Amino acid sequence: MATENVRIDKWLWAARFFKTRTLAADAVDNGKVKLDRDRIKPARNVKIGEVLHIDNGATEWEVTVMALSDVRGSAEMAQKLYTETEQSIVKRQQDAEKRKFFKEPGLTLKGRPTKRDRRLLDKTNQ
Repeated sequence: MATENVRIDKWLWAARFFKTRTLAADAVDNGKVKLDRDRIKPARNVKIGEVLHIDNGATEWEVTVMALSDVRGSAEMAQKLYTETEQSIVKRQQDAEKRKFFKEPGLTLKGRPTKRDRRLLDKTNQ
């Protein structure tokens, strides 16, 4: 964990925001990971104290880098690499409450809907 130069894509992978380094690098390339609201490149080194805005598709975080690591360890070790800001915690809780009360109608469907599924979807949308 005592590494001084760690690429942002490796750090995101080690901190368990993404399952693979490739997914982390793609997210950085596509602007889903920002440093102080600015786009960055996957090869950029991350430094302790920097604030990152991370969107992995399902959840958005705003975290401060507390430690550096380029090795993926346990979840406990990963949580020691960052601290989440208070605003981010509140926003994630609010988003979770919204999802609890409003479920996306198509989430339960796998693949293409059948004729019966389509009728049920149309009935709920009316």
